Amino acid sequence: MQHDTHAHHEVHAHTHDTGGTASWSMAAQATLHCLTGCAIGEVLGMVIGTAFGWGNAPTMILAIALAFFFGYSLTLRGVLRAGVDFRTAFRVALAADTLSIAVMELIDNGVIALWPDAMDAHLDDLLFWGALALSLVIAFVATTPVNKWMIGRGKGHAVVHQYHH
Repeated sequence: MQHDTHAHHEVHAHTHDTGGTASWSMAAQATLHCLTGCAIGEVLGMVIGTAFGWGNAPTMILAIALAFFFGYSLTLRGVLRAGVDFRTAFRVALAADTLSIAVMELIDNGVIALWPDAMDAHLDDLLFWGALALSLVIAFVATTPVNKWMIGRGKGHAVVHQYHH
């Protein structure tokens, strides 16, 4: 049994480390992971900014900062569970998530900024939630190929997979 597990990990690592192709399913899972952290941060940032009556720019900055924070936190949690020290886990999270979160945030916030009246919508408006939901879906679709490309080159979430045993 031990030998089979070791062989599986060698094959798994070989797929990512040699520039092998990554599956769309694997890329979608990595993007969904990223989307979860981004969505938590986006919604929380918008709720806080709206509740305090902040303008669009400070609210968007807070939402983006929280999206990065929660995106990194989800990865950190998993890597730390594997017994890795915090400094190493933090570096892994940065390597795994930075480009993915950045692309997701650029697309997500770009859609909301360009959507007529979305920036002025309130938490109790259907436009607020509809624009946010659609912007996250578009961001997911746009970010999945980025993650597929990165994983196929042993980057991004391929770095995290070595800690999931």
